[in-house]
Amino acid sequence: MQTNIIDSLIVKPNTKICLSDWNPTYVGRTDKEEAEIMLNQNLMNQMSNLQYKLFADKSQSLLIILQGISAAGKDSTIRNVMSAFNPQSCKAISFKAPNEEELSHDYLWRVHRLMPAKGEITVFNRSHYEDVVEVRVRKLISKTIWSKRYTQINEFEHFLYENNTKIIKFFLYISKDEQKKKLEERIKNPLKHWKITESDLTEPAYYDQYIEAYEEVLWKCSTDWAPWYIIPANTKWFRNFVVAQIITNTLESMKLAFPKPNFDISKYLRLKNNIWK
Repeated sequence: MQTNIIDSLIVKPNTKICLSDWNPTYVGRTDKEEAEIMLNQNLMNQMSNLQYKLFADKSQSLLIILQGISAAGKDSTIRNVMSAFNPQSCKAISFKAPNEEELSHDYLWRVHRLMPAKGEITVFNRSHYEDVVEVRVRKLISKTIWSKRYTQINEFEHFLYENNTKIIKFFLYISKDEQKKKLEERIKNPLKHWKITESDLTEPAYYDQYIEAYEEVLWKCSTDWAPWYIIPANTKWFRNFVVAQIITNTLESMKLAFPKPNFDISKYLRLKNNIWK
């Protein structure tokens, strides 16, 4: 993929965002067939190999955050892209409404305790950003509370970064029509009824408010140490391809290395030649 396409998707720090200026069906000049071949035959393999090196290196970890309005494709992205990772050192975590124990702590408590260990990858399906988006749109807490959280989150993510956790944040951007279409498909398909919540039925009415809330999140919380990427998500194959490419690039930028053995391999080879004849 051309580097300039990925560069065009990153939100530069302190840059106000108007999502109406972004096209959720954008694919650039990317060819679908070529992208799918590259994803399945190249990028998925690279992701797997880099995860293996991350696990061996054990000096860093990777946190991948997926955010988006209801039906944006978070589950699908995990299924189609994160399947490249070995589940022994990668876990996907879905955040729902906080339970009683979580509500008895600060809002970042439930997130912090689930950070990836060194050498591991964690994928968040929703995250601490629900505590500035969902609570704002649904008016669960006052503005005086959630408006302070942008700075708190930036400081929290900077703390993670300084302790060797690399963070990538993806906002999966779909249009209002695409959301309505996907929610209707869930209702029509009995196999997807389990995914429907009562709030899903009212989601389209809140679309504009969610977009406004995300615009502020993207503006105030895209940093050099934890950047946001706006992923055009109406087109699934392009979404998967771009997300995989960004993850691959990020892992490569971590300059991972296999550790040296803690004994002299040459001695083993000499023993092998003498003993295993």
